[in-house]
Amino acid sequence: MKDLSITEKIARFALQSAYSHLSNDIRDQLKKHLLDSIGSMLYSLKAPTVQKLLRQTAGLQQNGACQVPVIGHTAVDRAAQLYTLLIRYPDFMDNFMGKEATCHPSDNIGALLAAAQIAGANGRDLLTTMAVAYQLECTLIEQMPLMAKGIDHTALLAMSVTAALGKMFSLTEEQTAHAIGIAGSTFNTTVTTRASYTYEWKGFASSLVALGCTNIILLAKEGVTGPVNYFEGPMGFKEEFGMDPAFDCAPGDFSRIKKCVLKSYNAEVHTQPAVEAMLELRQQHNIIPAEVEEISVTTFLTAYHIVGGGKYGTRKLVQTKEQADHSLPYLLAVALLDGEVLPGQFLPERIRRADVQALLQKVEVHTMLPLKTPRKLAEKIDPYTVPYPEKMDTKVCVKLKGGQEHCIKKEDYKGFYTRPLSWDDVIAKFHLLGAGSLDEATREQIIKTVQNLENEEVGALTNSLSNSHALV
Repeated sequence: MKDLSITEKIARFALQSAYSHLSNDIRDQLKKHLLDSIGSMLYSLKAPTVQKLLRQTAGLQQNGACQVPVIGHTAVDRAAQLYTLLIRYPDFMDNFMGKEATCHPSDNIGALLAAAQIAGANGRDLLTTMAVAYQLECTLIEQMPLMAKGIDHTALLAMSVTAALGKMFSLTEEQTAHAIGIAGSTFNTTVTTRASYTYEWKGFASSLVALGCTNIILLAKEGVTGPVNYFEGPMGFKEEFGMDPAFDCAPGDFSRIKKCVLKSYNAEVHTQPAVEAMLELRQQHNIIPAEVEEISVTTFLTAYHIVGGGKYGTRKLVQTKEQADHSLPYLLAVALLDGEVLPGQFLPERIRRADVQALLQKVEVHTMLPLKTPRKLAEKIDPYTVPYPEKMDTKVCVKLKGGQEHCIKKEDYKGFYTRPLSWDDVIAKFHLLGAGSLDEATREQIIKTVQNLENEEVGALTNSLSNSHALV
């Protein structure tokens, strides 16, 4: 009997995992992540960037089987794209961090919400496919850290969302394996979109994956075949990327979900401890921004490269939301000035104001050791980098013009898996983000539906969401 290929192992994991495998704490966590994602979805309806996709979708597909906000109805693949962009755009959603790469597991939710409408799925189906997608993407991020090779994490999202859709649409194991091979060989996106100078596509990239993979899974259901040996075959993943992954999740293993995290601040995940430190320094020492001479940040290698001015480029050129939420200098400057880092800190008029533009130039980001390459060596000897991702060691120091200096060191933040958000925290965040798109009564109904999801139809949730608009 021949060994299963990795695409076949992934397909088997997806199709053989069941709702009965979900522990109470995993179900509870998934519900929190779903409500958190819906909050971002509602807030995004006001974003000019999202309006561009709404106009395009309305022009291309005004009618379809899926209910969506604003437009009313559209096709399942376009609903998957729209839902995914709505969740992703604010960059206020969840994360999973591996040693060399990160991802947003909630990127999987939009396609599953759309597919659930076509499949007539109930809440247990949605929770199960969410668990499958979350565990898969987190496992792939750990075992196949493509970001270190310059490939974006959405390349791995393509495989996790496709496998979960295979379960939602009741494909066979063979059909699902073919679909995963097609998705893997189609979506090899690069991290260029997240580097400086950062453009709108940072928020769009995962939505195109959702659209494409919904198409792929439906074609596979029709019998279209693809490279089942995508990983092992000639010119395959292992050969081209120089990696030798061995997918190792047994059906029902959802252990990695426990290390998924939520954000307290509307900022890139690796900045969360630094933002929390700055807000505490501001409160404890009543720091006056005009008296600041320098803000010094010591952080781990991944944060330095992505948001601190390292490999991904300068983070002191900040003119748009996409640049601001991935700029540690901007985030610390605006945190000190405003006392919060929420969506209001990413409006164009706030980003371009002279006070924050001047203060961010005083922020210097570095690692504990000057050695940054080769990366494998730096990861083993830099004291701030060695504990990552189990810890997010970060030190923020504010030096005043009179010579006084205040410092705080953090190893996690509120929202990290060591200090998870409570239901009260998630609900407060949901109301904050959703207030401009849905009335309070409808928001309360959505909360109840999500908290009782195992006893609900997914249609109850999507019907409520279809009534959302950017309220004036």
